[in-house]
Amino acid sequence: MSLQSTTARGLNTEKLQAKKMKRSTKLTTIIFIFFFIIAGVIVARTMIGNHFKKKFSKRPPPGIIVTYAENRIFENNISTFGTAIPFQTQAYKVEKFEIVDEIKFNTKVKKGDLIVQLKNRKIVAPFDGVIGKKEFSEDVEVSKSSILINLDDASIIYCDVKVPEIYVPFIEVGLPVKIQYSGSNKKIFEGEVQSISSRITEDTRSLPIRIKIDNEKGEILPGSFLEISIRYNVRNNLGAPDTSTIVEGDNVFIYKVDEENKAIKTKVNIGDRYNGFVEIIEGISSGDKIVAEGLKKVRPNGKIKPLEKGAQQQSSNWKKKSKPKKDEQKKGKFDWLKKLNIFKKSEAEKK
Repeated sequence: MSLQSTTARGLNTEKLQAKKMKRSTKLTTIIFIFFFIIAGVIVARTMIGNHFKKKFSKRPPPGIIVTYAENRIFENNISTFGTAIPFQTQAYKVEKFEIVDEIKFNTKVKKGDLIVQLKNRKIVAPFDGVIGKKEFSEDVEVSKSSILINLDDASIIYCDVKVPEIYVPFIEVGLPVKIQYSGSNKKIFEGEVQSISSRITEDTRSLPIRIKIDNEKGEILPGSFLEISIRYNVRNNLGAPDTSTIVEGDNVFIYKVDEENKAIKTKVNIGDRYNGFVEIIEGISSGDKIVAEGLKKVRPNGKIKPLEKGAQQQSSNWKKKSKPKKDEQKKGKFDWLKKLNIFKKSEAEKK
């Protein structure tokens, strides 16, 4: 009995060991297949990545409009308005019945020329100017019998304006002024600050100043509404187009193009903006080639194809399919089915 039990135990032990061997073999096979699949995926992804890297790395650099950083005029302006005042003016009240000869209104006269001949006296021009007429309007009876003659010397125009108190430190005699008015088709006239008041007006908290404008051609009429722009802090500093700047938080960057046509992202300090340009205080130098437009196409340290501003950008033919000619029919997705003729009935079926 003991021998039989020992033999049975030995057989059971062998069976258990065989089962363990089978399980370990299966487990090893599963682990091997798992790692083999992972390795295959990694190799496949690497090969696909290298394929597309080779394919798309040959793409030509984008054409980007560039310009050069140059010195430009920057300035600050104070905008205000006023009325045109002639250099000299003289008025004469004349009774109509006293006038002997017809008065030539809106004509230029020189000093000493006759303005109007009256019955008992003459009115002579005390200075060069233009003869004008202004009838009384407040009293109709007076306007029927009297006339007011004006002699205006508008060779120089004055304009009295008021400047806010905060700009007082910048105002000085001789500052350049730009003047516009609607009757000049937006022509810009030049003038200067002639005089400054000695005190601030308490009611308006402003400083009265007088503008002097050269008007030899008589283009500005006395009484015209003038738009005044006083220029101060005029300076010649380095500038770049405002379209070339990239604002990231408190920092401003510009792409500078080196000799190898690489776009280098450069931090700059800027000042004021004026007429589409931004003042560059530091970061780039005069004559540096910079990206002017098309910042979305540029990558830091990436190569570009520089295009001078104003030149037309040529379209790239890279990887573009040729368009079919007008005579050629466009191929459809299911043309291969038509070749099989599976939808056409044979002659026998038709009969």
